[in-house]
Amino acid sequence: MTRHTASALFAFLLTMTSAVAADLTITVDGVASADGQLMVALYNSADTFRGKPYRALTAPASAGTVKLEVKDLPPGDYAFALYHDANGNSKLDLNAAGMPVEDYAFSNNAMGKRGAPSYADARFPLPAAGAAVGVNLR
Repeated sequence: MTRHTASALFAFLLTMTSAVAADLTITVDGVASADGQLMVALYNSADTFRGKPYRALTAPASAGTVKLEVKDLPPGDYAFALYHDANGNSKLDLNAAGMPVEDYAFSNNAMGKRGAPSYADARFPLPAAGAAVGVNLR
């Protein structure tokens, strides 16, 4: 393969890769204060849900509503978990019974029975055109 052909092939593949990237906007309602930050873990499979996130991000907290942008995701199914790290210690604080004392949410506002929801309950599609989803902190 000549250098020119390889360069053209690389440019074509780069164009194809960016053509299938989708953007996700997450609107978080019910942020209690501007203290700390929002911590988001985005998952792309049931096998990794609540384990190793596909992508993790943070955003400064702002009382009321916060919008987060996640760029360049492959289209597919996703779920996320997020919490308001109001005290800035980078962890979800729990009480003695193991219940969260900081506000949290899962995609689709999914709720589990005696714990976190399943990936199937929190899952949402991300088409190539992108998507906007919203959650309420609790």
